[in-house]
Amino acid sequence: MVTARAAQPNVVILYADDLGFGDLGIQNPGSKIPTPNLDRLASEGTRFTDAHSSSGVCTPSRYALLQGRYHWRKFHGIVNSFEPPVLDEEKTTLAELLKGRGYNTACFGKWHLGWDWEAIRRPGAVAADAPKNGRIVKGGGGFPPDAFDWSRPIPGGPLSHGFDEYFGDDVPNFPPYAWFQNDRVITPPTVPLATPEATAEGHWEARPGPSVKDWDFHAVMPTLTGKAEDWIQRQSRDKPFFLYFPFTSPHAPIVPTPDFVGKSSAGGYGDFVVQTDEAVGRVLRALETGGFTDNTLVIFSSDNGPEHYAYERVRNSGHRSMGPLRGVKRDLHEGGHRVPLLVRWPGVVPASRVSDALVSQIDLFATIAAAVGAEIPAGSAEDSFNQLPLLRGESGSARETLVHNTNPDGYALRHRNWVLIAAKTGSISKVPDWFREANGYEENNLPGELYDLQADPGQRNNLYATEPGRVRELTALLDQIRARSQVRPAN
Repeated sequence: MVTARAAQPNVVILYADDLGFGDLGIQNPGSKIPTPNLDRLASEGTRFTDAHSSSGVCTPSRYALLQGRYHWRKFHGIVNSFEPPVLDEEKTTLAELLKGRGYNTACFGKWHLGWDWEAIRRPGAVAADAPKNGRIVKGGGGFPPDAFDWSRPIPGGPLSHGFDEYFGDDVPNFPPYAWFQNDRVITPPTVPLATPEATAEGHWEARPGPSVKDWDFHAVMPTLTGKAEDWIQRQSRDKPFFLYFPFTSPHAPIVPTPDFVGKSSAGGYGDFVVQTDEAVGRVLRALETGGFTDNTLVIFSSDNGPEHYAYERVRNSGHRSMGPLRGVKRDLHEGGHRVPLLVRWPGVVPASRVSDALVSQIDLFATIAAAVGAEIPAGSAEDSFNQLPLLRGESGSARETLVHNTNPDGYALRHRNWVLIAAKTGSISKVPDWFREANGYEENNLPGELYDLQADPGQRNNLYATEPGRVRELTALLDQIRARSQVRPAN
């Protein structure tokens, strides 16, 4: 067992977007994507193979990470374009907790937790209607550029929730397509978004709305990474810091810069993952150059599983972004929310260790609080478990139960090695027939699904009909957890 240090560590969270369990070379022997920096990070720390995001989609997982709370206690879906904030004003965020301990705090990248857009929306401004699939969708055309007073500060963003600094584009495929500095848009958007004809893979998936003229999607990740490097270089060893760097990659639009094109054998997405890996390497090198490595807790993970393009990627290149797991982004199956998790803290977290203990990103709040000696305010982070002993190398997880959810109509309960899917199917993203047949996934004609992950990690053998007692037990446990407002054990 490694012994913890006395000094408060710096904390760096690197949060990829739509990166699958099988996209890391060290985690997938058949990977067609080189990830040397992530592989190095794993070898210098501990790799968790049973780690989960709170949801199979973006916003809820980010909420759960920063609040230490199941997202489904408040909402289920994402924050759409120009929608209000979802973080809880009455509860403490992770950034606020660390700022209260004297940390410098910064966020660079994809926020996707909402802003108070009403504070800058001009009176009477409304989103335009637009045709879609043969019908007119109200507001489907997005807001015109002059719908907002871009000279004014926008409340409700990162600076309203404990971050000293923010730089980013909010959401890479949502308007406004512009750079934010702290609580303002730097350059006012003056034109509706126009996209080139093709991306490296998939579709632009860009919502209509205001854009800076000639907005360059390809420049987003390089710019964000440079900002993160610069911020680290400005830090001092005399004061601890917290960097939350939520990447915009490899989420669509899939836009690797020219110097990464062809760097993988998994098409444009694979090249974008290589670029994502390089961003990790640049942050790690900035920490090393600044002399921060030895006392910095680095955490790398992803907000959910890979987008549905992963299916065609299997056919086109043989690369499985979901690895051996069933499911992709949005799904209640494991591939929708079992994500990479790498943790490095020299002298505290054992190197070259692989742990199969059950952990959740919700647990990062209580774990980091314990690492820095902070007391969690009453009523905050109620679903977060302190996993610091597990990080130090002790056996066993503080958690044996976890609830997964993507929409109001379906929940999945993990309890020890069992998973109950309390829905007609765990597949929310459409599974191609050829993939279903090739992997032996049978259509479910039962009210739910039940799997023993120890015997069946690929979730092919549905035991719902043959284990009625187990179904009743887990259904009751799921109902109990959903009814309780606080589950975090006393530390």
